Amino acid sequence: MELSVIAVGGVVSVVTVALFARQIGIAAPLLLVVAGAAIGLLPRVSATSIEPQWILGGILPPLLYSAAINMPTTDFRRNLKPITGLAVLLVVVSTAAAGVLFHALLPELGWPASFALAAVLSPTDAVAATAVGRRLGLPSRLLAILEGEGLVNDATALVLLRSAVAAMGAGVTAGGVLGDFVVAVVGAVGVGLVVGIVNVRIRRFVSDPVLSTAISFVVPFIAYIPAEDFGFSGILAVVVTGLVTSDLAARFLRAEDRITEETNWKTFAFLMEGFIFLLMGISLEDVITDAGEKGFSIEQAVLYGALAALLLIAVRVVFTVPLVGMIRRDEQRAVEAKPRVEGWKARIEDDDLPEGVEGHRARRIERRVAMVSADIDFRLSQSLGWRAGAVLAWSGMRGAVTVAAAQTLPLDTPYRAELVLIAYVGAAVMLLLQGSTLPWVIRKLNVEGDDPEMIREQYAELITELSTAGNEELDRVAAEDGFDPKVIERVRKDSLIRSADSPQRVADLDQVREEYIGLRLTVLRAERERMLDHRSIGTYNAEVIDHAQKMLDLEEARLEQLSDQDHSD
Repeated sequence: MELSVIAVGGVVSVVTVALFARQIGIAAPLLLVVAGAAIGLLPRVSATSIEPQWILGGILPPLLYSAAINMPTTDFRRNLKPITGLAVLLVVVSTAAAGVLFHALLPELGWPASFALAAVLSPTDAVAATAVGRRLGLPSRLLAILEGEGLVNDATALVLLRSAVAAMGAGVTAGGVLGDFVVAVVGAVGVGLVVGIVNVRIRRFVSDPVLSTAISFVVPFIAYIPAEDFGFSGILAVVVTGLVTSDLAARFLRAEDRITEETNWKTFAFLMEGFIFLLMGISLEDVITDAGEKGFSIEQAVLYGALAALLLIAVRVVFTVPLVGMIRRDEQRAVEAKPRVEGWKARIEDDDLPEGVEGHRARRIERRVAMVSADIDFRLSQSLGWRAGAVLAWSGMRGAVTVAAAQTLPLDTPYRAELVLIAYVGAAVMLLLQGSTLPWVIRKLNVEGDDPEMIREQYAELITELSTAGNEELDRVAAEDGFDPKVIERVRKDSLIRSADSPQRVADLDQVREEYIGLRLTVLRAERERMLDHRSIGTYNAEVIDHAQKMLDLEEARLEQLSDQDHSD
C-alpha cells in the first residue's frame, strides 16, 4: 500500500507542478526540486530507501533511450564535433579542474576520491535548458547540441567515476584509465549497434503495436545490462541503441507502431524526468542529516559545493569560447568549399563525370555530393554566433543524476556523507542559479530562433517533392497493372490531402475499397522513400522532415487500420 501511495503521489506531484510551471513560465525541473524539498520535510517521507542504482540502472537507461529515439540522427551527425567536445572533452576537463579543487580543499581525501567526486559533478542535465529553450524559441541547432551533450556526457562521467573508484583500491596509471575509456566506448558502440539493429528487425514482424511497444520498453535494458557486464559503458550502449532505432524505425516499423511508441515514450520520459528532480528535492533533508553525523561541518560542505559549482560554471564558459570558434571556422570552411561542391553538382547534372564512373559508383558520388552540399547549406543557414555561444555556456545545469551517482561512492570513502552533500549542493546551485536566470539571458541576448518563413518554404517544397514521387509511382503502377481509372484518379486526388472527410471518401468506395487502400499505401511508400532519402542526405530542416514524417505516419496508420479491418471481417 505504501508503494502505491508513493507512486500515485509522485505522478500527481509531477503533473501538478508541470501544469503550474507552464502557467508561470518557469522550467518545471526547478519547481520540482523546490516542491521535493518541501515534501521531504513531511513526516515519514524519505528517499534513503531508494538505492542509487535504481536511478542509474533503472531510470537513466530508458530515459536516455527515449531522448535518443527522438533525436534526429542527421542533426546528431552534423553536430558531432561540438557534442563530442562538450560531452567528452569538457567532462574530462571539468573532472580534472574540480578534482584539483577538492584535493586542495580536502588534502586528506586523496586524489582518487577527489576525482571521483569531481566526476560525479561533471555531467550536465539538459532537461531544464531545453525546456526553457524550446519555450523561448532557441534555434534548433543549439537545442540539438544541448540534447546531444545530455545524451553522451553521462556515459563519459560514469566511466571516469568507475576509474576513480577503482583507483581508490589499487594503483592505476593514466594510460590504464585511457585504455579503459577507449574499451568502454568502443564496446558500448558495438553493443548498441547490434541491439538497435536486432530490435528493429524483430519488431518489424510484430504486427500488434501494443506488443511492439512492450518490446521497446525492455530494449534499453537489453543494451545496458550486457554492456555493463562486459565492462563497457551501459549508458552509451543505450544511447547508440536509441539512435540506431531512430534511424531505422521510419523505414522498417509500421506507422501505427511509431505513433504508439512515440506517445508512450514521451509520457514515460515526462514522468521519469519529473520523478528524479522531485527525488532530488526530497533527498535534501536526508543528505543534510547524514552529513551532520561526522566529518567536517555542514557549513563547510555547503561552501565547498558552492565553490565547485562556481568553478564548473567558469570552466564551461571558458571552454565554450574555443568551441564556438571551432564552429565558426567550420562555417568559414563551408563558405570556401561551396563553389567546389557546386562545381561537382554541375558536372553531375551535365553527365561530366570522369571516364569509367557510371552506374552504382556514379549514383554513390551523386549522393555524396548532395549530402556534402546539404551539410554546407546547414552550416550557413544555422550559423551560431557569440550570442548562441553565451546561451550554450550558461546551460550547464546539473540534475538528480549527480546526486544518485554520488550515492554510489564506496562506503569506506573518507567523509562519504559530506561528499554526497557537496555533490548535492553543487548540483542544486547550478540548477537553480543557471536554470532561473537562463530565460533572462536568452531574452537579454535576443537569440533568434529558426526562420519561420524558411521552415514554411522548406515544408511546401518537401510536400511538392513527396507528391511528385507519389504520382510517379502511381503512374508506374497504373501502367503495369491496369487498375480501374476511376480508382487511380481518386487516389491521385487524395494523395497528401488530409481533410476531415477523407475517411468517408474511402468508405464510399465499397466496391473497390481494397484496391483503393492498396494503391494509397503504394503511393505513401513512394512518398516515404523520397522523404527518407532527403532525411539521410539532410536536404531539409529536421523540423520539416519531422512534420512530413508524422503526416505520412498518420495517413498510413489510418489506411493500415482500414485494411486490417477488411481482412478481419
